[in-house]
Amino acid sequence: MTEHRPILTFIAHLTLILGIALVAFPIWVTFVAASHEAARMVQVPLPLLPGDQFFVNLREVFVNGIAGAGGIPVGLMMMNSLIVALMITFGKIAISLISAFAIVYFKFPFRMAFFWMIFITLMLPVEVRILPTFEVVANLGMLNSYWGLSIPLIASATATFLFRQVFLTMPDEMLEAARVDGAGPLRFFWDILLPLSRTNIAALFVIMFIYGWNQYLWPLLITTDRSMVTVVMGIKQMLEAAEQAPQWNLIMMTSLLAMLPPVAVVIAMQSLFVRGLTETEK
Repeated sequence: MTEHRPILTFIAHLTLILGIALVAFPIWVTFVAASHEAARMVQVPLPLLPGDQFFVNLREVFVNGIAGAGGIPVGLMMMNSLIVALMITFGKIAISLISAFAIVYFKFPFRMAFFWMIFITLMLPVEVRILPTFEVVANLGMLNSYWGLSIPLIASATATFLFRQVFLTMPDEMLEAARVDGAGPLRFFWDILLPLSRTNIAALFVIMFIYGWNQYLWPLLITTDRSMVTVVMGIKQMLEAAEQAPQWNLIMMTSLLAMLPPVAVVIAMQSLFVRGLTETEK
């Protein structure tokens, strides 16, 4: 028999509502600031209700950018960020799937040694190996290019480890049945392993897309061409320009736009993302 306690239920719901409000309040302030004029955002008290300049500010930043931050259109920044994020995401997934497949299903000398070499790279983030990585990218002539922005960030020990664990849970009978039916390694990989791993791929896609979209240090280091600026770099430049000519309405509009692609990806793949983190299909 379930005991109903109205007071505890009320407290629980109130706590949840307060938690949601605490998380959502900064996003609401960003939206409100993006809908007012610049002069209103330097007055006290700050507005908490939307204004009537939302679409004016949207057009201004999307087409013209902020003059004090180089006048780079936010639409261009978002396109650069989207291309880089997708290249990093698809590259990480493809390389990790292939490497995990080779480690689990092929017997070759020093197989586990290679796996542990890959796994140890978890202790070597980009910040630690940034100087030799920059030298390699510069020598290959990939500065100020999408390839230079994405290739050094593609290799992923985390994704390789994830797919290795998924492949290890596959029944051996499945591989034996594929061999009996005459399926080669690539056919087994394409027709059996990939469909069974789709929820894990979806979960990794969401994580890696957000990782690629939020990159700041590496693009800042190898990008000098204003046409290759990403949206995260652009927001930083706008914040620096705001010290002399505050245009917080345009900065907040840019921040609001920068949140949309990751949010859209999470919403679109929410079901597969949750299933990929909580279960595996066998």
